[in-house]
Amino acid sequence: MFRSSLSLTFVLLAVPGHADEVYRWRDGTGVVHYSDVAPPPDAREAERRRLGDRAPDQIYPYPVRAAMRNFPVTLYVASGCGSGCERAGAYLVSRGTPYTEVDALDGDNASALAALTGGRREVPVLVVGKSVLRGYDGAAWAGALDAAGYPRTPLPRGLTARHPAPKAAASSGEKVVEAGANPPAAALDAPAAPEPAEE
Repeated sequence: MFRSSLSLTFVLLAVPGHADEVYRWRDGTGVVHYSDVAPPPDAREAERRRLGDRAPDQIYPYPVRAAMRNFPVTLYVASGCGSGCERAGAYLVSRGTPYTEVDALDGDNASALAALTGGRREVPVLVVGKSVLRGYDGAAWAGALDAAGYPRTPLPRGLTARHPAPKAAASSGEKVVEAGANPPAAALDAPAAPEPAEE
């Protein structure tokens, strides 16, 4: 009896505690993904990061975890975006939808955003799994999140919906505009043409 309980103790000590692993990779179109599911074999720049043990009160309810695993949510925003980005983030938080917030001006994110939006560099853009929604439209966003299985209830106390993506090492110099705005064409391109020199 003593030997079997001692063996069980050693087996339990050999099993690591629950630790989260986050994968980051770039797909064939250049879009950066963050997920707890291993990237597909054709992924580029794949990285695996271990976040360590997570306290029990940080575990999302099962329906939220299932939706996150199958349809991760990413929100592209930019500083100075305006009310569209503010309303977009507030909507996701009020609905209790965990999401990764990506700064569209950080590093290669503007290029990834342009790949998602057919060349347009506008924010906010919501990505739910493989669905891309440009501009804030509460009804369209609700439909996409409902179809993905995200509940319409606030998260339990102590859980957060917004998760900023890690900052890139260098800025891309790209410019973005608020979706629905009619900016001059130069606002969509980067960098701007130099001014002619005066003589």
